[in-house]
Amino acid sequence: MDILQMIDRLEELLNESRPLPFTHNVIVDEDRMLDLIDQMRVSIPEEVKKAQQLLAQRDRLLAQAQEESNRTISIAREKSDMLVERDQLVQTAYTQADQIKAQAEADGLVIRQEADMYVMDTLRNLEMEMERALNQVRNGIRSLQQDAPPKGEED
Repeated sequence: MDILQMIDRLEELLNESRPLPFTHNVIVDEDRMLDLIDQMRVSIPEEVKKAQQLLAQRDRLLAQAQEESNRTISIAREKSDMLVERDQLVQTAYTQADQIKAQAEADGLVIRQEADMYVMDTLRNLEMEMERALNQVRNGIRSLQQDAPPKGEED
């Protein structure tokens, strides 16, 4: 189950709870709350796995970009070696090789930056969702603790 669905269910549970008169407290179905908390404990590691998969995907993209950059540089070197005939041809070949190398490095940098931005955005969104879920759980726990009778007064 998706973490957002569980948060919605947690909110629904809170909204369905009976209010205590003259307070902002509610009585929550303990079994449903604990069941939902258990589901969140299982689901949150899945969300973390998804984030790790995104990081691995970013690393693959970076490796591909580096490989493509190396391949382009290799091609540029091969071309420059073949063009070594006369001074003018040699100068042209070096200039072209430098341009190809610079372009390959710029392309690799852009790909890395885009991959980093994608992963960063995804991780920030995940962090916000997890913080929101954690705050809701803490609020539910706090509410239950406030509603619990002090020890020794239970009959």
